[in-house]
Amino acid sequence: MRIPTNPLRLLSVSLLLGFAPMFAQAEEHRILMLNAAADDAQHTNVFAPDILHIALGDTVTFIPRDEGHNTASKRGMIPEGAEPWNSPMDEEFSVTLTVPGIYGYLCLPHYEMGMVGLIIVGDGDANVQAARKVRHPGAARSAFRALFKEVNTLR
Repeated sequence: MRIPTNPLRLLSVSLLLGFAPMFAQAEEHRILMLNAAADDAQHTNVFAPDILHIALGDTVTFIPRDEGHNTASKRGMIPEGAEPWNSPMDEEFSVTLTVPGIYGYLCLPHYEMGMVGLIIVGDGDANVQAARKVRHPGAARSAFRALFKEVNTLR
């Protein structure tokens, strides 16, 4: 085997090998977009799960099990420097989250009905106070309030 002697190549190989374990450990998570909760048909238009804890660099895939749903990050509820998203309707959509903090998300057609969720990346403390202060219409207000309350009890 020939060992590279060019300093730039040595640096490139070193960097690749150094980052390899970080990328190898990234996980993939799934969130279902449903017309009703599996355990409660009266609880309509839901993400399952609606709270997800993940590690930095993990990928979340939103899967539309029923028609009429999408996922979009909520302005003011993602960490500074994070990329917002807005998926097409009725399509599977993946996002890799590389900035620690809390990510609030919603289904645009069912936002006012309370179809919302939270993804906590790392410890989620980076933007939690700012995310809590965001105002929401209709049932989304009480849905986010309940999610934040649940997050507090899980810590």
